[in-house]
Amino acid sequence: MSQALVIIDIQKDYFPGGNMEVVNSERAALNAKTLLEAYRNKNFPIVHIQHISTREGATFLLPGTKGVEIHESVSPLNGEKLITKHFPNSFRDTDLEEFLKSHDVKEITFCGMMSHMCIDATVRAAFDKGYSCTVAHDACATRSLSFEGVEVPSSNVHASYMAALSAVYAKTAYVSEITEKIIT
Repeated sequence: MSQALVIIDIQKDYFPGGNMEVVNSERAALNAKTLLEAYRNKNFPIVHIQHISTREGATFLLPGTKGVEIHESVSPLNGEKLITKHFPNSFRDTDLEEFLKSHDVKEITFCGMMSHMCIDATVRAAFDKGYSCTVAHDACATRSLSFEGVEVPSSNVHASYMAALSAVYAKTAYVSEITEKIIT
């Protein structure tokens, strides 16, 4: 049984100065880099997901902009799979599932941005497809949201989504826990 790392949308628009800055993007990216190095050292399959927005009226992750570029902390190496997507779910209209099947992947570790959107959508889809999922919660980031006049701080948004995912869809763990398990 093979395991893979899927890094979702760690792109420049989510960092300071980007068009959709999220809270703790730099910390999450450094933690994702630690995961990436551990998976590279074990020669496990690695998938980099890059969101390019084609939605009318989109204001970030736009084609041909600096913001759409993958952040240098987790840049793909030659030979690592890079998938472009246009929807929150990384499986939708991509070859992600075919790649995972071709590598006999049964377990996936996820990290990236944003916790409440693309991480959530992709992890739920992976679970529904029968994969065993782990979310490196400290290698994910999100932003504050509001609903019906209620302001929800990013830490609460992140915690809510991690709590929901960990109820059924995935195990949530610190990067240090995941890398320790990989090394041993």
